[in-house]
Amino acid sequence: MRKISFLLLLAPACLFAQIYKDPKVPADERAEDLLSKMTIEEKIEYIGGYKDFYIRGMERFGLPEIKMTDGPVGTRNYGPTTAYPATILAAASWDTQAAYLYGEALGKDARERGVHILLAPGVNIYRAPMNGRNFEYLGEDPFLSGKMASAYIQGVQSQKVVATVKHFAANNQEWDRNNVSSDMDERTLREIYLPAFKMAVQEGKVGAVMNSYNLVNGVHATQNNHLNNDILKGEWQFEGILMSDWVATYDGIAAANGGLDLEMPSGAFMNKETLLPAIKEGLVSEGTVNDKVRRILRIIFRFGFYDNPYTAKETKPNPENEKVALDLARSGIVLLKNQANILPLTKKPKSIALIGPNADTNVAGGGSSYTKPFHATSLLQGIKDYDPSVKINYVAAAIPKMEDYISKSPIYTAAGSREKGVKAAYFSNQNLEGTPFLQRTETEINHKWSDTDHDSSIPGNHFSARYTGVIRAEKNVAYKLAVRGDDGFRLTVKGKKVIDLWTDHAATLNTVEFAVRAGEEYDFVLEFYENGGDAEIKFAAYFEEISFSEAQKAAAASEIAIVSVGFDDTSEGEGFDRTFQLPPYQTMLINAVAKANPNTIVVLNAGGNVDMQKWLPNIKALLHAWYPGQEGGTAIAEILFGKTNPSGKLPVSFEKQWEDNPTFKNYYDPDGDKKVFYREGLNVGYRYYDKSNVKPQFPFGFGLSYTKFDYSALNVSGKGTDFTVSFIIKNSGNYDGAEVAQLYISPKNPKVERPLKELKGFTKIFLKKGESKVVSIKLNKDAFSYFKTEKNAFGYDPGTFEILVASSSEDIRLKGNAVVQ
Repeated sequence: MRKISFLLLLAPACLFAQIYKDPKVPADERAEDLLSKMTIEEKIEYIGGYKDFYIRGMERFGLPEIKMTDGPVGTRNYGPTTAYPATILAAASWDTQAAYLYGEALGKDARERGVHILLAPGVNIYRAPMNGRNFEYLGEDPFLSGKMASAYIQGVQSQKVVATVKHFAANNQEWDRNNVSSDMDERTLREIYLPAFKMAVQEGKVGAVMNSYNLVNGVHATQNNHLNNDILKGEWQFEGILMSDWVATYDGIAAANGGLDLEMPSGAFMNKETLLPAIKEGLVSEGTVNDKVRRILRIIFRFGFYDNPYTAKETKPNPENEKVALDLARSGIVLLKNQANILPLTKKPKSIALIGPNADTNVAGGGSSYTKPFHATSLLQGIKDYDPSVKINYVAAAIPKMEDYISKSPIYTAAGSREKGVKAAYFSNQNLEGTPFLQRTETEINHKWSDTDHDSSIPGNHFSARYTGVIRAEKNVAYKLAVRGDDGFRLTVKGKKVIDLWTDHAATLNTVEFAVRAGEEYDFVLEFYENGGDAEIKFAAYFEEISFSEAQKAAAASEIAIVSVGFDDTSEGEGFDRTFQLPPYQTMLINAVAKANPNTIVVLNAGGNVDMQKWLPNIKALLHAWYPGQEGGTAIAEILFGKTNPSGKLPVSFEKQWEDNPTFKNYYDPDGDKKVFYREGLNVGYRYYDKSNVKPQFPFGFGLSYTKFDYSALNVSGKGTDFTVSFIIKNSGNYDGAEVAQLYISPKNPKVERPLKELKGFTKIFLKKGESKVVSIKLNKDAFSYFKTEKNAFGYDPGTFEILVASSSEDIRLKGNAVVQ
């Protein structure tokens, strides 16, 4: 009995000697206790990723594996799921409640798949339309981006799933993203490129932050002490996990000291081989490693991952989340042109010509956010479902594709040879070095290798190839030479390099024209390397006398013509920048259809602006649908026919031509030194157009409605730095609808250079026709502050600020004043 009594008394003491196991103890104490029991080898091992998308488990402590998934538009890594609209469309909704529901739905999808960490949202600022990941971000304005991101994060984390705000920081282009340095002065960094991250941390309470691939002011983000330690963990007091983007770590010691907590997808640099000697030599302290592990453990305990194991369930379509996707698409699609009120199509047309490459597909941006849905409704299906009685004259193949010409390309193995194809040589390295391990003749260059299902004759990763042959010209024309590759490729014809994309990137299409003479031969060399993941290399040489006769015939025979064009996952996505111009032949197609039918409507898919000047005057209506997700076809059809009144507004300024953009002379590296200096400073987007004689095609905050909204009764009350701005909005038109009211502040006689006005408040309000409501927006000192470089802190200067209530950045409806003391 004494032995039994003694054991009973001892049991609680043993349990509470392992404080980390007690769910009643605060998360910080549990993390500290578990940390104290780990060896230095275990700690270092713990800060390197595992199995590509995991933080490793530790059985002796009962630590579970922590599972991650890509975002931000769907939980993409584990089979079919709900495919939501692109994040830029969410920004175009200007609806924080919609953003919360978006995040909440993603959180539910993640939990269903046993996921602990969602790698989203992205908040990098839209500088120029070509950035391949603009569609994943939230626009040009840091205040709008931050508010939308914070709501999204709160939605995700309401489901006990960690959100990850990315890419920290200044990842504003995809071109050569691993090597380019985004260089700017401190004030520009603080006022434009960091506020959305700051809001995500301080308002959204985000659990994780992801560093970007690029350098910032000459230092890679994953080892940037100023960004990570001084600002994120120091000034902002971020207590969560700072992880790298995948393969975005370049130096183990520098990253350890520079603030990186978790290297993904593995500990290629922050590992025992690097850090144990560094600790012994005093180059890295054990306390630095402890802080990294502590942060990971703290999140695990705070979110309940230790006490409540997450397990994947059978996944199936979720009607509630599909409704979230549909409602968001309805809210963020923007009507940009509506000449003669051609929309909505209330007088039901008997026939509609539907033409274009995006009409019958689930169109989405490419890269790590591309999500495979259980099902999707295309624009064609959306119109059919909305009104089965309407005759649809659908033209499926209005524009030729590169793939149509690969097998038809006039390529031969050598000059004078009658053997079709090329001579291929494959190397077991990425640099075309040494003796090829494989040489063969291939009839065409048409390869797409999956990372998991690879040609057994080719290594899975880290190889290169050289293809040589001749093009035998058939006519005196300009041939199109098209290459699609993932990763790097370069094409040389007759000794002249005509395509050069020798960097890591996702599948990218590059096309050039090359004038030839009939009967002559042109030797070419196509070189390719593959770094990791999926691989692709394709080549076509062709000339095409384009005829849009079928499209014009369908358009002429219909009352209304709808042209569905823009980009998709092969032409806009992660790892490469897209063109400002629409993909080949699309402008020609729009104009051909508009010539055949004056009632032509364009539905555009893109992550931002495109060159519209050659076709916009020729069409009646333009609907910017962004990438609207799996329910996009339904949402667009409802807007076209008037069931839904469009209420999206641009979260970016649309320039008339690329030369009008403030970054035109400093978006790409002009000198080849891998440095891009942000010479426009604070003057991004509407801030630039406000000060310039140049005016945009469509201003920031712009979007048409089928109804009309009147603003009145402005009242500005308050004192010091706290003010309430109230006003009345009335729907004075003939349709129910929603309006986005925008509040800008404009300093009068500022002591330093400041933007003429800046967005500091917004709200989206639904009004039935004839209905009026009072809107109130609060302002505090943050609204009036700027970064005071001499004090290295934000602050404000007392004085008078004009209060501007607007329907867009150029449509100011009400004006008042606030005297800030």
